[in-house]
Amino acid sequence: MNGIEAIVIGASAGGVAALFAVLGGLPERFAIPVLCVLHLPDDRHSQLAEVLQRKIGRPVREAGDKVQIERGLIYVAGPGYHLSVERDFSLSLSQEAPVHFSRPAIDFLFTSAADAYRAGLLGVLLTGANEDGAQGLAYIKQCGGRTVVQDPQDAQVAFMPEAALALHSPDHILSLSGIGQLLVTLEPSAC
Repeated sequence: MNGIEAIVIGASAGGVAALFAVLGGLPERFAIPVLCVLHLPDDRHSQLAEVLQRKIGRPVREAGDKVQIERGLIYVAGPGYHLSVERDFSLSLSQEAPVHFSRPAIDFLFTSAADAYRAGLLGVLLTGANEDGAQGLAYIKQCGGRTVVQDPQDAQVAFMPEAALALHSPDHILSLSGIGQLLVTLEPSAC
């Protein structure tokens, strides 16, 4: 898994607890940027960034438009906007039509990040109740990136991981704790 430059994570139902579990064990100096999409209702303000930062003790920001991706930060998509990665490794927000009834949509982030990072991307798909993320994860793999799917038996809601497994064979199928352990190994200098 050498050469990972960025990590994208998608989740839906049960996703907050899953993010706590996966990101909670990252070392203090973990420098690989992490971009997360969790399906959120778009009719109210999200406190996901604040809650996640407080829970895991790492710097977490709600993604902003035209913000350059920084090492060591975790970004979360805000409600009502798709989050994508531009070729210059900046973030972009848009209000295009929902994908799989969701905005932000996991597929939107995954496909744009795959176009930007190619083989340097790791995509992780966690618990959820629809097919969002399955096509994006397969696209990451097609672009040379690596993919991880949460073991459906470990997921609070298995539909999203099962949809991903129906489309492609990921590099890893792991429990939440296994995903967290894998992420820690990506940056030996952080240990």
